[in-house]
Amino acid sequence: MTARGALMLSEKDNVATLLEDVASGAEVLIRLGKGTSTVNARENIPFGFKIAVKDITKGATITKYGETIGIASCDIKQGEMVHIHNLEGGRGRGDLMKGGVR
Repeated sequence: MTARGALMLSEKDNVATLLEDVASGAEVLIRLGKGTSTVNARENIPFGFKIAVKDITKGATITKYGETIGIASCDIKQGEMVHIHNLEGGRGRGDLMKGGVR
């Protein structure tokens, strides 16, 4: 089985950006500079989405490209997709209209 690819730009990151679609159970090769590591995807995750490279606890900051992009709204396991269902933006929910309704 060929490892699928993802990219991290900073050692501070706790998520990586997928460079292709990944199926549940697939090994994901995480590239950071000249180094690599792997995680196993816990679910199907599309190209361009984020995958947790380590366990993230509810309330912890989520860091991508060395910058905080939000707060975990629930516990996130290594290998899970990180998106609006488990990531709260630091400035509020951009996907909700006034009053909390989509």
